[in-house]
Amino acid sequence: MEKFQKLSTTAVPLPMENVDTDQIIPARFLKATTREGFGDNLFRDWRFDNNGQANSNFVLNNPTYTGQVLVAGKNFGCGSSREHAAWALYDYGFRVVVSSFFADIFKGNALNNGLLPVQVSENFLHKIFESIEENPNIEIEVDLENQEIKISETNIAESFDIHPYKKTCLLNGYDDIDYLLSIKTEIQEYEQRI
Repeated sequence: MEKFQKLSTTAVPLPMENVDTDQIIPARFLKATTREGFGDNLFRDWRFDNNGQANSNFVLNNPTYTGQVLVAGKNFGCGSSREHAAWALYDYGFRVVVSSFFADIFKGNALNNGLLPVQVSENFLHKIFESIEENPNIEIEVDLENQEIKISETNIAESFDIHPYKKTCLLNGYDDIDYLLSIKTEIQEYEQRI
């Protein structure tokens, strides 16, 4: 995985609640076993019509909004436990998803795949949506080390929680195996003591 430490980027607003994993990546696109290519079908049924033509009303097809942060409504990633939802978001280019609530399984899948789910208060989420509406070029700053998210223009910030183990993995670009390899010496020393 890529290391994640700090990110400052514009954001894509998706002010919809209860976005489930089947909306993020429809089941008919889950045939591959590698992580690549899923971004092409991210929000497929919202991005394209039945004829494969882009839906100009959907935010990902609006050139006004770009960036590596997706700002979503409450209860993002609900539904089935498909890991492909995190793969699709990451493959599309998102590195952070901001919401006031994440489904637990989605949150775990995101963290395991280098995608940082940042859970904020309803009030702060509303401020982000307002800021993007006023200025689509506003940047959102995410500082993993200090566990803080900030709206750059206004300097309004909020802290967020993350499990210390997952934070270590993201900061270092580790998956679970990489983490174990990073403490190989400590494991060997422990084994010799017992």
